[in-house]
Amino acid sequence: MTGLLGPAEIRELAARLGVAPTKKLGQNFVHDPNTVRRIVAAAELTPDDVALEVGPGLGSLTLGLLTAAARVHVVEIDPTLAAALPATVADRAGTAVDRLTVHTADALRITAAQLGEPAPTALVANLPYNVAVPVVLHLLAELPTLRRGLVMVQKEVADRLVAGPGSKTYGIPSVKLAWYATARGAGKVPPNVFWPVPNVDSGLVAFTRREPPRVDVPRKKVFAVVDAAFAQRRKTLRAALAGWAGGADRAAAALTAAGVDPGARGEALTVEQFAAIAASAPAAPERAE
Repeated sequence: MTGLLGPAEIRELAARLGVAPTKKLGQNFVHDPNTVRRIVAAAELTPDDVALEVGPGLGSLTLGLLTAAARVHVVEIDPTLAAALPATVADRAGTAVDRLTVHTADALRITAAQLGEPAPTALVANLPYNVAVPVVLHLLAELPTLRRGLVMVQKEVADRLVAGPGSKTYGIPSVKLAWYATARGAGKVPPNVFWPVPNVDSGLVAFTRREPPRVDVPRKKVFAVVDAAFAQRRKTLRAALAGWAGGADRAAAALTAAGVDPGARGEALTVEQFAAIAASAPAAPERAE
C-alpha cells in the first residue's frame, strides 16, 4: 500500500486544514501505516466488497481500504474533514478517488437510502470511542447487506462485544451484537499509533452476520428483555424482569415457559434464551372498567 499517511503527513494535513482532534467527536487519528495495513488485512476484504468506514478523519484507513475494496463509502460528521477527504485521496491515490463516496452525516442516523448504491457489504472502521456500540448496532439493523466487519474500539468495549455468557464483561452489547452476528477478538492496538495518544489500549473486533436466533419474535421485543435483565444485573431474572412483565409472578411464568430458571441472572443467558423469554411474554393484564 503506497501513499499511506504517516505521523508527519497527518500533522501537516491537520495544520493545513486548521483542525485538531476533539474529545467531543471521539477523534483519535491513526498515524501508523503498519496499523492500517494490519486492519485492512484482518478485514479480509475481497475485490468485490463495498466497504463502509465511519469516522475516516484525515483519511489514513480510507487510503488502505481503497486498495482492497471495489468501492468505499465513508461517513464523516465533521464537515471540514469530509470536504477535504477527496482531495487527500486524489493526491495520494490518484484515480482511486473515483471509487470513494463521502457522506457528511451522523453514522447514528444514516440510512440505507442515504448511502445509496452500491450497498455496503463490510464495515471497517476506527470507531469513535464514545459511540462505538450504538453505531455498530444501528448499522447492522439498518443495512442488511452488511455481511461482516472489523472495527477498532476501546479495548474494554471490544471485550464486552465479544464476551460470552458467564463472563464478567458479558452484558447488553454482547447480547445485542450476538443477535446479528458471531464476533471474536482480532487483536490489541497500542495507544502510540494514534494522535492524540489515548490513555487506553484499543481492540479489534471481527464479526460475521448470521441469521437471527428466532424469526417469530421481533428484535425490539428481545432487546427490551435484554435491557431489563441487565438494568439490575445483580438481581434474579424474576425480580429484574418484574417491570417488563407486569409483576414478579408474571415474569417467573414467562421465564418458566421459556425454559429459563427464574432464579438465574441475565449474565448467564444466551441470546437464544433471551429470545425465548420475549416469545413467552405474558399478555398485558386486563384493566377493570
